[in-house]
Amino acid sequence: MKEQIKNIFIREKKTESDRQEMLALFHNPEDEFEVKEILLENLLNEKNSSSEFPNMKFLFNKLWRNIEQKQKQQHNKKRYLGYWTKIAAAVIIGLLAGAYVASLIRTKVEPVYYAAHSPKGSVSQLIMPDSSIVFLNADSRVRYRMEGKNKIREVYLEGEAWFDVARNKKKPFIVHTPFYDVKVTGTQFNIKAYESDRELTTTLEEGQILIQSSGYFRLAEDIILKPGEQMVLDKDSKEVSIKNVNPEWFTSWKDNKLIFVNMDLKELMVLLERKYGVNIEVKNKEILKLHFDGTIKNESIIEFLEIIKKALPIDYKVVGQKIEITNSK
Repeated sequence: MKEQIKNIFIREKKTESDRQEMLALFHNPEDEFEVKEILLENLLNEKNSSSEFPNMKFLFNKLWRNIEQKQKQQHNKKRYLGYWTKIAAAVIIGLLAGAYVASLIRTKVEPVYYAAHSPKGSVSQLIMPDSSIVFLNADSRVRYRMEGKNKIREVYLEGEAWFDVARNKKKPFIVHTPFYDVKVTGTQFNIKAYESDRELTTTLEEGQILIQSSGYFRLAEDIILKPGEQMVLDKDSKEVSIKNVNPEWFTSWKDNKLIFVNMDLKELMVLLERKYGVNIEVKNKEILKLHFDGTIKNESIIEFLEIIKKALPIDYKVVGQKIEITNSK
């Protein structure tokens, strides 16, 4: 039986059934002493030099010498010390055996991500562990970890977010979008990358950012943006353009203000659905080509529709949980 147990411990644990067979030994009282004896033998013969796990032999010997030293110093309490020495030894063996078993069954640890979500009708603020500040626009979400591969700070974005990145040249900050990556060390910028939108935009306020290809889309070359520049990627045509803009027009949403400059109603209706968390149906498709200039601050959806109604030939009505937009009569 002892040889059978030894074989279970020394063979490589390649499958889940192998690991389960080994762990089952710890739940069988009849095998308790043989299991401990084999574990102790393996611990004393341990020659693992990898820094990933502790040197068990060194650790065991160090602790055991401490026990022997105490035994010499307290020889006048020999009767009691013998009892506590056995307990201490059992504890040491238990701790080391636990670490040893963990090293045998240890599998690849998946990276741990934190997540944040801003639902429709709201804007959320997130302060990251490195003190970077992120504003999430409505219907947006991020996953992030601060100690990724090569110690970089990584964020995965779905939707729209404004970033104020804490400066750290030794730990680059990378935002992954479905089409490209944005790499920075410390700066302020906005990324709009909703899956349903035709265009992805990245707008730089301060500092400098580097836009690089990802696994899903290949840029002809890396793109460096300067303050006041915006990169626009058309997802359908795969065309990329760089233009000079007023960053406030594209980042004011984080201050609960939206600025529209010659925006067509098709894009405007999508934006209103996200901001107010409502469903909007346009009955007459031709009005989607109309354009609107204006600003939303603290207006309700009805108040803003009244503003649009005065500027454009449209009408609206609330039907249940939906707003219907039509041509004005």
